[in-house]
Amino acid sequence: MSTKHPNPTEAQALAEAVADAMWARDRAANALGIKIESVGPGVSHLSMPVRGDMVNGHHICHGGLIFSLADTAFAYACNSYNKNTVASACHIDFLAPGMENDTLDAEAVERSQSGRTGVYDVTVKSRQSGKTIALFRGKSYRISGEVIAGLAAVPAA
Repeated sequence: MSTKHPNPTEAQALAEAVADAMWARDRAANALGIKIESVGPGVSHLSMPVRGDMVNGHHICHGGLIFSLADTAFAYACNSYNKNTVASACHIDFLAPGMENDTLDAEAVERSQSGRTGVYDVTVKSRQSGKTIALFRGKSYRISGEVIAGLAAVPAA
């Protein structure tokens, strides 16, 4: 029994097309000023500036907004194969505060993919200080359909 492995160039092009399609509909990420730095099969790197309207009563970035950045990076990584995928569970550990006028970088990496489920780790870091701000682990579940309907899906690696 042979396993067909996708051409890396095709898999990368698919991940980028899926990210573009998701981005066009992702009003929440757009409103938060999130930017796609890069995507690939099972991975993503997104960034978010910490604006004045994002700080809480302690004058640090609201944890829910850090979670939103990490969750968005998770979404772009786990949907990169053009198979509709949603979160089934996630957990975040906040390690340091995000500060106003900083940019936060979230890097998502696929750790496991089997059947309909996957596990992804997201590290959120401060671009200014280099400190790790948060560690996020998301569990994904594939549902029916495709991000870009009718476009061939690439099997997970």
